Amino acid sequence: MPFASARSRVLAVCAVLVAALLAVAALAPLPLSIAVPGLTADVLGARNGTPVITISGTKVRKTSGQLRMVTIAATQPDATIRLSQAVKAWFAKDEAVMPREAVYPSGGSVKEIEQQNQQEMTQSQDAATVAALGHLGLSSSKVKVTLTLADVGGPSAGLMFTLGIIDKIDGNGSGGDLTGGRRIAGTGTISAGGVVGAVGGVPLKEQAAKRDGATVFLVPKGECSDATAELPSGLRLVPVTTLDGAIGVLKALDGGGKVPSC
Repeated sequence: MPFASARSRVLAVCAVLVAALLAVAALAPLPLSIAVPGLTADVLGARNGTPVITISGTKVRKTSGQLRMVTIAATQPDATIRLSQAVKAWFAKDEAVMPREAVYPSGGSVKEIEQQNQQEMTQSQDAATVAALGHLGLSSSKVKVTLTLADVGGPSAGLMFTLGIIDKIDGNGSGGDLTGGRRIAGTGTISAGGVVGAVGGVPLKEQAAKRDGATVFLVPKGECSDATAELPSGLRLVPVTTLDGAIGVLKALDGGGKVPSC
């Protein structure tokens, strides 16, 4: 039986090679990040004892309700992710496996990435201030807005910052709160001209919003498909494309008007 014996030896060698490859794959670091629902913060309130929004040069009103910006938390850019970790996260509802370059810019050190995230946050805050004051017809040379939110980077809080500034100065334009007293969360970049942009990580941000008591979630309209895929029960999803549109839906929510949905 020389042929059968030789075939058995070949199969045995192949099995050993496959097992070795699987072992290497299981131990080898992967270019992935694992993300989970992160912190949320009410931009109308304070964080760590410091008001998130401080305004001078114009009258500021007392607000009720909340406007919560939301985040995801991801493994550090230099973290080692193994196959077993990625498989576990893939099947978990409160975790997501993402290409590392989708979370962090490639080619930079941890410090450089942190600096870039902080720069994006600063640019987002500047755009939010310009968009809000432009909407209200106020001059940036007379009204000063300071936005303070430590340990958070990136541009995705732009929309909520803008709404927070407007609520603190003007509310709904008729003496009431823009929130209608609700706990409203949302995400989206903002341009100086008031255009809302996509951000990514929406399903995890929805979970963070629901966890922290939000009942309404504002989402860039282009991300509706991701947002509806795993929408938590009890969280109302409202798509927006512009600042004016976001203000319009908040007023409609408070007044019982028609509100768009994904």
